[in-house]
Amino acid sequence: MNDPVVLVVDDEKSLRDFVRRNLEARHYKVVTASNGLEGLAMFNNENIDLVILDLMMPHLDGLETTRRIRELSMTPIIILTALGEESDKVRAFDLGADDYLTKPFGVGELMGRIKAVLRRARWQEPSSNEERLVRGDVCVDMDRHMVTVKNAPIDLTPTEFNLLIYLLKHAGKVLPHRVILQNVWGAEYGNESEYLRVYIGRLRQKIEEDPLKPRHLHTEHGVGYRFEG
Repeated sequence: MNDPVVLVVDDEKSLRDFVRRNLEARHYKVVTASNGLEGLAMFNNENIDLVILDLMMPHLDGLETTRRIRELSMTPIIILTALGEESDKVRAFDLGADDYLTKPFGVGELMGRIKAVLRRARWQEPSSNEERLVRGDVCVDMDRHMVTVKNAPIDLTPTEFNLLIYLLKHAGKVLPHRVILQNVWGAEYGNESEYLRVYIGRLRQKIEEDPLKPRHLHTEHGVGYRFEG
């Protein structure tokens, strides 16, 4: 397997160099850019496996860069920023970011998030005795990674797919935020409830007739979520 190629886009040279050195020491191939416009050009010219992207940059900020990348590709994106407001995180996720790290951050935290994001970018493989999963009018063909609602196909990202599978497998049960995060996002997660709000919202838009009055994906306030078939 080839070493993953990571594009690091940040206007701070010291941070770009810090991330690059640590990734190259762990056998990642790294390409860098100093702003969003350079980053988009690099993204179009290289076969990129992961984008690490600063939020506040000249010429083209991280949010607009994220939006433009998402028009082209589902390549995973990690946002790096000095802003820690939840509204900023939600906005980044709404535009298609996969994860969010607030500066300053440690090498261990960064590497853990990179591994987790690359892991989530892969489709979940079915077990030998579980090729179809049906709950009410929601049907999943595990082998083909195909989801239908009332026989109509819907498009899901790998993370959306894996989240839906986990909810379907535990249909009827109230699943706490931390349990969902650690089983779908990974052991590195647990307190990022805003991730779930965004992704549950995305799933509702895709599988519910009326996302504001969901029949399947129910919120248990202060606790978690429950899928009903």
